[in-house]
Amino acid sequence: MNEYDARDILLASEEIADEETVQSCLNRLGVEISATLHDRFPLVLPVMGGAIVFAGQLLPRLDFPLEFDYLHVTRYRGKTQGGNIEWRVLPGKAVSGRTVLVMDDILDEGETLYAVKQKLLEMGAARIYTAVLADKQITQAKPIQADFVGLQVPDRFVFGCGMDAYGLWRNLPSIRALKAE
Repeated sequence: MNEYDARDILLASEEIADEETVQSCLNRLGVEISATLHDRFPLVLPVMGGAIVFAGQLLPRLDFPLEFDYLHVTRYRGKTQGGNIEWRVLPGKAVSGRTVLVMDDILDEGETLYAVKQKLLEMGAARIYTAVLADKQITQAKPIQADFVGLQVPDRFVFGCGMDAYGLWRNLPSIRALKAE
């Protein structure tokens, strides 16, 4: 893939949430999460790589002490369809007995976030909260629902704000969807 291919992807998409809408969602999430976790001293774990943009923008909006680490698990590997779960990095900080806030860019089919929650429970987490920037509205039931949701997105392939299209455009400040073919 080259620069021209990347620009073609952008041209073959439409904006579904502008930057102002995304920032408003982040402000609301900061208030909601702070109200719930202000006295819990949680361990915050973004799911790499998509959640890095989400976490980077949301963390300054949280007004309580926390510890930060990360985990890396993937199903997509630069594709638009998920595959088997691949664990790349588990948290380096102790999870046992902790309240954990997992941040992810999108709750799609829910398989990745569900697997993350199960793994953290196996590692001894006392309580797990989940926050996603986007929750995709799909017809089938999901194995998990996020505790904190920024915005609902249609059942289309979306990217921007940390979410990628073929490994590209995570850096967009808005959320876009590929046009239906």
